[in-house]
Order: sequence, then C-alpha cells, then structure tokens
Amino acid sequence: MKTRRTVLTALASLTALGLLTACGSGDAATNEIKPEGKKGNGINVSPEQNRIHTAKVDAIAAKLPAAVRERGTLVLGVSATGNPPLAFRATDDKTLIGVEIDLATLVADALGLKPEFNPVSWENLFVGLDSGKYDAVFSNVTVTEERKDKYDFATYRLDDLAFEAKKGSGWTVKGPEDVAGKSIAVGSGTNQEKILVDWSAQNEKAGRKPVDIKYYQNTPDYYLALQSGRIDGYLGPNPVSAYHVLSAGETEIVGKFSGAGDGLQGKIAATTKKDSGLVAAYAAAIDHLIQNGTYAQVLKRWGLDTESVTKSEINPPGLPRTKN
Repeated sequence: MKTRRTVLTALASLTALGLLTACGSGDAATNEIKPEGKKGNGINVSPEQNRIHTAKVDAIAAKLPAAVRERGTLVLGVSATGNPPLAFRATDDKTLIGVEIDLATLVADALGLKPEFNPVSWENLFVGLDSGKYDAVFSNVTVTEERKDKYDFATYRLDDLAFEAKKGSGWTVKGPEDVAGKSIAVGSGTNQEKILVDWSAQNEKAGRKPVDIKYYQNTPDYYLALQSGRIDGYLGPNPVSAYHVLSAGETEIVGKFSGAGDGLQGKIAATTKKDSGLVAAYAAAIDHLIQNGTYAQVLKRWGLDTESVTKSEINPPGLPRTKN
C-alpha cells in the first residue's frame, strides 16, 4: 500500500505499516478523512482549518496576572505524540490541529492573547509547567489528587477511557476480571496506567492472572502491535480510540470507563502551575465559551459531543491517590 502524505499525517505512519485499509479513507482533494462510503463532509485535516474564534472579554482578561496581559501571548504546552483528534499535525506536516488546539485557541481569544503552542513529550509538559515555561497545558490531562498538589485545574471535558481490540475479537471489558492474563498496552505515566495497574493487583489478590502490561513510545506502535497480535488490547483516551476506529476500520471499542476509575467521573482540564494566578481566568473563559456556543461547535467538529461539560470546575475531586 502506498502512503499518501496528503492524507491525515498523524495516521500516515499507520498507512505505511498497512494498518489502514479500504474501511477508512482520506480525501486528497479536500483534505478530509472519513469512513469509506460515508456521504457528506468528513473531518478537515488540512492546515486551512477555518478555526472557530471568539472575541476578547475584558472582564475575563482582567483576571490574568499583569505580566501575562502585558506580554500578549499565552504560552501553551501540548502533546507532540500526534493523537487525533486531540492534537496532531495537519496534512502539511507542520500545522497543529485538533480539539485541544481549537479549545486552547478559544480560551486565548477570550483572554485577548495570542496562543503560542509548544509540542513536547508527555513528561516534558509537566517539566515546562514546573519551570514556569508554560502558562498552561491543554493536552488531555486528567485531574488527579496527586497532581493537585502541584497544579491547578480548570475543567473543560469529560475524561473517558476506552479498551480497543481487533475488530471481531468477541471480547468485552467490564471490569478487572476481563483483562486477567491479557496483554494490554498503555501509556507510561498516564492515569489509565494507574487504573490498569490497580486492576492487575485486584486480579492477583483474587487469585487470577495479572495483566501483562506493555509500553510503547508512539501511537502507531500500539496499533502495529495490536494488528500483529502481540497485544490483546490498548487502553487509552476514548477520543483517540474512537477516532481510530472511525478512520481505520480495523479495530473496535470493547469497553469504556471513566478516566477517574470506579465511582467518579474523570475530568480533563487546563493545567497550570499551582498558585500561578491563572486558573480563575481559564475557568471564566471556558464558562464564557460554553455560554456563547463556540465550545459546543468545537466538540461537535471533532465528534466529541458526549464529552462536553456544562461548567468549568476549578480543582474538582480527581483520580484517587496511588496506594503505596
């Protein structure tokens, strides 16, 4: 199969590996991606995004620290791993696009600032926050009790996780017992890793086999391992799995869970250094976007309507602390 650089760049490496088939297609003429045979518009993956914008709100901008207002930019950290529809490269291999980019841009608009995006690895997002390099991170960060010790959060989306398996697997995941003895890939340092480690411990305590947890560096590596049978499943952010299922047609979602574990709905949030003086401005901006409808437009654009929130919460209850 030939690769086409004009097709969705974040999935181009999957195409090269033979993981995308006729079940999903990219339209080179319109720079859209959609399931094979689907009528109507697909998802725009070109650098010409026609991004949704909103006007500055002076009362909200006034909540910012003076130094940030005077600088005129909002310095933002985003993941560089290329996970559509969160944050990834357009078909020009340069322009950052995705739901995180769109929402962060809207927040910057409401604050009267120009967004300055810095794509880095997951661990360096927090290094940048700790050093004061970034004003915020918009990168599918879940609120956790441990993270609240060092960071402030303004929520903007529900956090759902999904187990993804090969299409036709006949496998359903409802709880720890369904992954006992299974080989599951997960991102290192993520809240989904914590949940999977906890489930594995529960299995061992109950006399079942532990989970064989696997780690890979990039999203295409997970899908190559899944397609070749080296792993049974992948536990990751629901938006990423839903997008891949829709685009590739090779896999299916076999289980969906709150990113905060049992009994608590996980929340995704704009993340800033503790006591930076920025979180109130972010929450107010997000509330404004919800009220004026631009927030809903962005989520609908990326197929994430089901993950919307009605209000931004500052430092709500998060994923419980890891037990030592």
